[in-house]
Amino acid sequence: MRHLVLRLSLAALAGLLVSVAGVQFAHAQAAKGPSGLPLPRFVSLKAKSVNLRVGPSVDYAVAWRYLKSGVPVEIIQEYDNWRRIRDADGTEGWVNQALLSGERTAVTAPWMRGKGEGIFVNMRREAMSNSTVIAKIQPGVVIKVGECNGDWCRAEADGTAGWVSQNEIWGAYPGEAFK
Repeated sequence: MRHLVLRLSLAALAGLLVSVAGVQFAHAQAAKGPSGLPLPRFVSLKAKSVNLRVGPSVDYAVAWRYLKSGVPVEIIQEYDNWRRIRDADGTEGWVNQALLSGERTAVTAPWMRGKGEGIFVNMRREAMSNSTVIAKIQPGVVIKVGECNGDWCRAEADGTAGWVSQNEIWGAYPGEAFK
């Protein structure tokens, strides 16, 4: 009787694993938008003036206007040539894909803005926590990101290039690596 219970339990476990694997596989496939690119993904604003609309068409009202190029945004949905985006503050809306760039940028510790004086993100000479600090960047500063290795990102801010901890920026996912 004990063997029968064990076999049923193993069979139930195997069925559960197959269904979990199927859900994970379906989720992995659902992670691509109609463009064939991953969703969500980070991009930046290409134009200096970008209207954020409440829907995916010029017929929808403008909810917000960005007045600076290079701002990082996260594409969370695609519809035709429109992209639903989210910014570092959590604001969401629709923009035309022509106004977006694949160039990667990030915002330094936006969650720390306004938390007081003396809070900085350290830019280091090398991708190591004990490496020399070559710049201190205030929270909320937009930086250019050239690559990330999953822990550190090679970045440039105001003409200075170095490495920042991936945990201290908004614009690269935890553990994401790219060149």
